[in-house]
Amino acid sequence: MENASARNMWGDYLDTHLEHAFENTPETTYYGDTEKDANELAELVKKEVKKATSHSLLGLQNRKKVLPKIGDFIVVTNWHGEAQCIVRTTAVILKPYFSIDIPYAQLEGEGDKSLEYWKKVHWDYYTRELNEFGREPRESMIIVCQQFVKVF
Repeated sequence: MENASARNMWGDYLDTHLEHAFENTPETTYYGDTEKDANELAELVKKEVKKATSHSLLGLQNRKKVLPKIGDFIVVTNWHGEAQCIVRTTAVILKPYFSIDIPYAQLEGEGDKSLEYWKKVHWDYYTRELNEFGREPRESMIIVCQQFVKVF
């Protein structure tokens, strides 16, 4: 783990959770693609309002990222890479964009937690993300719905 802040937080977590000492080194990430979003989303995760995140499968594939899996640890940072908390993945579900529902939008905990808000901000995000690869979002694109719980 290259991020000193994340490495220190992971070490602090392991001090009281030795049972996880042999787990894979956690991914370090922020959510969103702007400083404002990354900082706001990190706060929502810390407050346990945000309990899920949604990746486009195409975006993960184009960035050569592996699919998240149940049990993965993630050190969530703000835009500047400062560790904010640690979460652990509890569920990973692949579904088409058009089938995202209200309960899942509420798990994401963003904005007014409505499905309409979720669809608007995520469509905009996927548009920016996929544009890098000469692609555009579609209603049928596969979304990787990753649920997590804050553990530290």
